[in-house]
Amino acid sequence: MSTNSSQPTRTLSLTERRKAATQLDIARAAAELFTERGPDGTTAEEIAQRAGVALRTFYRYFRNKQDAVGPLFAIGGDHWRERLAATEPGTALPRALESAVTATLTVPHEAKADGLRWTRGLLRAAAGDPALRAVWYRVNQESEDRLIPLVARLAGDADPLEIRLAAAAATDAIRVALETWAESDADVEGPGSPAELALRCLRELTGGLRLLTEPQKS
Repeated sequence: MSTNSSQPTRTLSLTERRKAATQLDIARAAAELFTERGPDGTTAEEIAQRAGVALRTFYRYFRNKQDAVGPLFAIGGDHWRERLAATEPGTALPRALESAVTATLTVPHEAKADGLRWTRGLLRAAAGDPALRAVWYRVNQESEDRLIPLVARLAGDADPLEIRLAAAAATDAIRVALETWAESDADVEGPGSPAELALRCLRELTGGLRLLTEPQKS
């Protein structure tokens, strides 16, 4: 989503929408198999078969079986950046970040709860698979890079270093919260939930950042 309110959001073409849908189908098939058998017990051929695509189609979109779950890892970050991008200019940055995080990780319907449970299963599988962990870290780094211009828009005339630090802290707050939740047996709501942990991490990690503790310049 564009960070410039004067520029309309580009509408995806039919080809792009079909490509994204196919990638997500493959990602869900990979997640199912990783959860059932673990990455070591799963082949790219099996993922393609479950997704209903040819193996050559699988490799058109993904380099290896672990890379296939990247779109699932990225969904949450996409949603929370969209919420942040929709924040009214002039909103205090700490309030904007907390509101976007809370809205993204709160579970209003079962589909979102299922998405969090998929994330839990994948993060547990990643604990024993360096290649899968690398995909998770890559997706988080990409999300942080895309977050910087959104933070800059809300921060106004702020030091670029402080903007980068705020984007890094916000990204790591969600990452650490989800990793901690995945290691636990806490539910998707209530004590120990992703939303609660993310707010706690966000406040701890940003508590010493001047950009998020001092009044912002208009």
